[in-house]
Amino acid sequence: MAVPKQRQSKMRRDKRRAQHDKITAPNLITCPSCQERIPRHIACPACGSFRGGNIEKLVKPNL
Repeated sequence: MAVPKQRQSKMRRDKRRAQHDKITAPNLITCPSCQERIPRHIACPACGSFRGGNIEKLVKPNL
């Protein structure tokens, strides 16, 4: 069984482990109707549009 010749420093060990926990900035687009910056897969909270249509008109409440 292979054994390391020298002990690895804490800094080297932590640098290697840190690569898996990187946080990336979210992908934001501009809303075509109100020019608000929003994620691609979410309806615009400012105007309610989603994929070119108004989400309030598409969703009918069950009353």
